[in-house]
Amino acid sequence: MLNIIKPGHWLLGLNLLLLSALPFLALASDGFHLPEIGDSSGSILTPAQEQRLGQAFMRSVRNHYPVVSDPLIADYIQSLGDRLASHSDAAGQPFHFFLIDNPVVNAFAGPAGHIGIFSGLVLTTETESELASVVAHEIAHVTQKHLLRTFDDASRLNLPIAAISLAAILVGGGSDLGAATAMGLQAGMIQRKINFTRANEHEADRIGINTMANANFDPRAMPVFFGRMGRATRFYGSTLPEFLRTHPVTTTRISDSRGRAEAYPYKQYPADVRYYLLRATLREQQYEKATDAIRFFRETLADGRYRNEAAQRYGYVLALMRAKELSLARKELDKLLKAYPNQIAYQLLNARLYSQSGEPEIAASILKAALNEAPDNYPVTMAYAQTLITIGKPAAARKTLEHIAPQRPQDAALYKLLAQATAAAGDTNQAHEYQADYYYISGRLEQAKQQLIIALQESNISLFREERMSAQLKQIQSELAELKRRHK
Repeated sequence: MLNIIKPGHWLLGLNLLLLSALPFLALASDGFHLPEIGDSSGSILTPAQEQRLGQAFMRSVRNHYPVVSDPLIADYIQSLGDRLASHSDAAGQPFHFFLIDNPVVNAFAGPAGHIGIFSGLVLTTETESELASVVAHEIAHVTQKHLLRTFDDASRLNLPIAAISLAAILVGGGSDLGAATAMGLQAGMIQRKINFTRANEHEADRIGINTMANANFDPRAMPVFFGRMGRATRFYGSTLPEFLRTHPVTTTRISDSRGRAEAYPYKQYPADVRYYLLRATLREQQYEKATDAIRFFRETLADGRYRNEAAQRYGYVLALMRAKELSLARKELDKLLKAYPNQIAYQLLNARLYSQSGEPEIAASILKAALNEAPDNYPVTMAYAQTLITIGKPAAARKTLEHIAPQRPQDAALYKLLAQATAAAGDTNQAHEYQADYYYISGRLEQAKQQLIIALQESNISLFREERMSAQLKQIQSELAELKRRHK
């Protein structure tokens, strides 16, 4: 059954702009405020301001919603997005793509190129190109500065109404805030919002199809996916879900996207096996009971009901491991390793199975070999570090993680593991600082503050670290004070 987002939950992450990010618009000490109301100079946020807003946005998303931290999944979602962004007109703009573990069908573009995809959408797509069509559409929203244009539209009102109307535009109807705003705003403003959104959607379709074709994805996947979503609207009548209200899939839109897609020559488009592995992983996790997951994968393998046999077998192995049927899991995994010995996902699963079977030393040797073949590979590095901790080598794990940390300053999972390794290696003071980094990136400001206070009590830290942590603590205290003032 197709899972469609329920009313009031569209852009679940974007509603946090008001809850956490937007307070910084009024922080004059941070140089982060809206221009004079009515200013039509154009740009509302400088690039630096947009980056700070984007980071605050992500802290709120991580704090309130289940952002998937699994390195293998995160790495694929980011690589898919990067492939599309590199063939767009993004002009080198950084993007961050992430998955939210939620069965609704949705995706959104937040500030500073933060693009979220819901697991329900992944499972609703049937090909990698269909998933790419949604991601390309959201990239177009960013490159065409649709979100910043929304800021500009809202800034022409007085500041309190501008903040409320901006939240309503981003959140959509259904929430208490959205309902109250809709009641208090003039009908003309609401109509401007609707027209603006429709114009954005059509522009994002047009640019997204071009991006897909340039990145060697099937542009025809966009109208195919639209068509399937359009057919779903027939089941709802007047209670149309928020996703389909804010992303109206009309016959005109389907026809327009099909016409643009047909302009490109027909050919076969190869799919990354990681797309099918992601779908198999999410499908396995859908089942509350491992026995039900085992039954599903066993039956679909027997009947040939799959798009990719290897990925289906991968899901089967995951289900068997969850049920602790390790001997059968080993038998099935060996089939994959024999056919695809260089596939990193299978090597990671092999190491995981050895660890679960009580042989973490073998797991470590497998991961070390994989890392030698693919230096700095993120999923392998994370798995190797975790296994090093397990076998009593936390100092080596810390060194491994610190090697890649400078390239991933907003990676909550990395800093959480780094704090664990550093504490196990005996450096508890530095572990507190890494734990503070993890909490801050995760939007847990009070916990981050406490970790820094503990770390600063150490009398034997360097002046450089003391100044760095003091600056971090001051920033966190400022943010907490602003949030407290807003709540009052």
